[in-house]
Amino acid sequence: MSGNATGRAGEAVRRAAGATQAGPGGEALERTGPVVARALQILGAFTADRRALTLSELSRRAGLPVSTVHRLAAELVAWGALERDQRGCYHVGLRLWEIGSLAPRGQGLREAALPYLEDLSHVTRENVQLAVREGTEAVFLERIAGTVAVPVLTRVGGRFALTSTGVGLVLLAHAPVDVQEIVLATPVRRHTERTMTTLGELRAALADTRARGYAVSDRQISLDTLSVAAPVRDGTGRVVAAVSLVVRYGTAHPRALAPLVRTSARAISRALGHAGQEGSTERRVPAVPAAPPSRPPVG
Repeated sequence: MSGNATGRAGEAVRRAAGATQAGPGGEALERTGPVVARALQILGAFTADRRALTLSELSRRAGLPVSTVHRLAAELVAWGALERDQRGCYHVGLRLWEIGSLAPRGQGLREAALPYLEDLSHVTRENVQLAVREGTEAVFLERIAGTVAVPVLTRVGGRFALTSTGVGLVLLAHAPVDVQEIVLATPVRRHTERTMTTLGELRAALADTRARGYAVSDRQISLDTLSVAAPVRDGTGRVVAAVSLVVRYGTAHPRALAPLVRTSARAISRALGHAGQEGSTERRVPAVPAAPPSRPPVG
């Protein structure tokens, strides 16, 4: 998982902290803000690539005085939101993980999906993932590592751009048009020479995803991985999640993996109350004309 992608979680906490730093009439409060805002700023200082921070680092990254951070960090440690190791570095505590696991959106979906994810993992012995869309990112709710699986960069709770992964392409293909346009207007980070970065490539990939009922991410993140993902629908027919199978590139063709992934996705959808057709009445971003056959497949 890239630090830039997972660091968005910390940014969200910092935005929440900033939102509390205005009085009823809109006037700015003192720089350090109220206690809750300062505590959120401290927690928001941690990112995927900075999981252990000293007191001075916490102070600098949170933008708070050392004395304030020292006092609040001690309270957060006592409560379990932070832990302090023998070197004096602070880490996010398990108490936060316990609370985060209670989020209703992810918990109910994960519980419904887990038996089918485990079945898919058992049959294929490959990486199986479940993700949802939050804003313009894919958030991973579950990942089961296969016994012969290729290493992947994703992790439970981690985030990735919607254009970068198979699950992301599925979620983006079925997202509201305004979300699609925001994502497509945002520059794409190139992970490999296969990463789709042009508007034409991305629109074609989304159109392909909707037409065939699954997405293919072909060496988009790393040159040794390929993923196939399919949509999960709730009782109203709305796409609420995506399931993917990630394999080592060259070991299987996407068309051979797609039936397995789609079967799992349909089973999870039924568990969520969906009994209709896979089609949807959602509006779509217009697709570009199909590319000539000589162009390498996108996904």
